[in-house]
Amino acid sequence: MTEPQVLIAGAGPTGLAAALFLARRGVAVRIVDPLERPITTSKALGVNPRTQALLQDTGVTAAIVAEAQAMHGLRIHRRGELLAAVTIDWAALGADPGMVILPQARTEALLTEALAALGVRIERGLGVDSLSQRPEAVIVRLTDGCEVAAPVLFAADGAHSPIRKALGLDFPGDGWNEPWRLVDVDLTGPPADEGWIDLRPWGPFVCLPFSGRTFRLIGPGPDLLQHLPDGWTAGKARWTSEFHISHRMVPRMAVGRVCLGGDAAHIHSPIGARGMNLGIEDAFVFAACAADFLDGGSGRLDDYDRLRQPVDAAVVRDVRALTRAIRATSPISDLARRALIPVVTRLPVLMNRVLKTGMGLDHPVRVR
Repeated sequence: MTEPQVLIAGAGPTGLAAALFLARRGVAVRIVDPLERPITTSKALGVNPRTQALLQDTGVTAAIVAEAQAMHGLRIHRRGELLAAVTIDWAALGADPGMVILPQARTEALLTEALAALGVRIERGLGVDSLSQRPEAVIVRLTDGCEVAAPVLFAADGAHSPIRKALGLDFPGDGWNEPWRLVDVDLTGPPADEGWIDLRPWGPFVCLPFSGRTFRLIGPGPDLLQHLPDGWTAGKARWTSEFHISHRMVPRMAVGRVCLGGDAAHIHSPIGARGMNLGIEDAFVFAACAADFLDGGSGRLDDYDRLRQPVDAAVVRDVRALTRAIRATSPISDLARRALIPVVTRLPVLMNRVLKTGMGLDHPVRVR
């Protein structure tokens, strides 16, 4: 097999997007993933306007929008009481089309199809066992025992990244003890094109539509299906999962010829739907920097760290603050939200700032 110019570890959205952006620049890539098969679960749902803009020229955005569920509004409640009903004006936010909802498995499938059209296939059941760096290349031993010498290695190998650990990078941050739950379930009752949030005594109850009458429920505390809003009826539960929230950020996103992106570099709560989208941003900037590096731009991998680490760290910080605000259950927090949310949602300047944070429009994407 021809040695790649960039070896990509991980075929989630970040790794797939990096491979696609690089291949379109004429860079020879090889992408490996330890999973034998693609994921089939929904996982991340929101595809924000920033991601759609970055993928526009690849044809993937058109494919995503063609089958995704549009989001047109948001309803915010407190203990069942409606505090605000927000119609989202995407044009006013500078986003057209706006955020859409699509299961991550489908986003990955569409990225994989675009890669296949360029002659790039994913090598599954194959991961990174160890690595070392030389002045001219990264020497990677794969889990099948073979060695690969690649000028650049991109670690998109997830929150438990073996590559991050091999580099000796810390993953500082904090975690919260309470379990959160995800449920994908058929529901009758909620609106089909709006997000729904109810701030309850034990934490937020979030509902997002994503396919016909199938919805995603997110929240801590009791069984979500046993505490549906009045008038809602549950049908088949299609997927359930439990997780703990952590907010962590690597101190560096480039070490020599190795760069990190996506969950390998940063993790945070799903509130705001930034995780997958932030990883695709990383992939876009990495592809530009790596292509320049391979063309003789000696400092461009360091540029990737300089450009992305502060941006990603700020998003992790902001998402942590947002999640903490809606997670708070003290009587004072409850009263403050009841008073402030109706005010904020009626002030376009403030509401648009909140929405831009959630939609990935709170900072520019710079490649230099």
